[in-house]
Amino acid sequence: MTASEILPILEERIGYHFRDSSLAISAMTHPSFMNEMKINKWDHYQRLEYLGDAVLELTMSEYLYFKYPTMPEGELSKLRASMVCEPALAFCANNLNLGELILLGKGEDLCGGRKRDSILSDVFEAVIGAIYLDGGMDCAKNHVNRFVIDGMGERILFTDSKSILQEEVQKTPGSVIRYELVSEEGPEHDKRFTVALFIDEVKKAEACGHSKKNAEQKAAYNVLKEMGVSRNL
Repeated sequence: MTASEILPILEERIGYHFRDSSLAISAMTHPSFMNEMKINKWDHYQRLEYLGDAVLELTMSEYLYFKYPTMPEGELSKLRASMVCEPALAFCANNLNLGELILLGKGEDLCGGRKRDSILSDVFEAVIGAIYLDGGMDCAKNHVNRFVIDGMGERILFTDSKSILQEEVQKTPGSVIRYELVSEEGPEHDKRFTVALFIDEVKKAEACGHSKKNAEQKAAYNVLKEMGVSRNL
């Protein structure tokens, strides 16, 4: 996919039209693409990610400060960290299918870069930075409200799925969770792991991921959804 093809798709998905299209393209460009293609017409996402990270932290801090007026600083910081951690932001990026829009070098692409949480979370923050520069703080905050704050409980349920499931299972004395690796497939740089989740030796779910931890997380999340467990903030 070319830069000109990426722009309208990105704008449609995030509901924002860029006045300066180069900001949007930079937000979706990985350094490996610049290095391989020897392009200097625009920048890659790292500087925008730095800016977007600051905008995101301020927006989330303000939101939590007013939502929980009696919560101590330490608890506010822990809650904010869980909302803007790498897996949570990658979850946001995946909801927008940003991975397929990233301009990646061939090597990074072959190594599974489009699915890597570190890249997805950085790109998500870079888009925030691009919106901030293009439209100002209000536009950036609207984006964060729509794609980070709204549905936040669902993302926390996913990112903390293993520990939340453990809490739920422990409500029944003697119950035990066990994860079992079912299969490991694919080349070394892009393996896919399939994991089964058992509760009291009864298989409850099976899920695939780019790491055993990720597959376990997905399996736990699926079980929580079946159990009707939710997290509201």
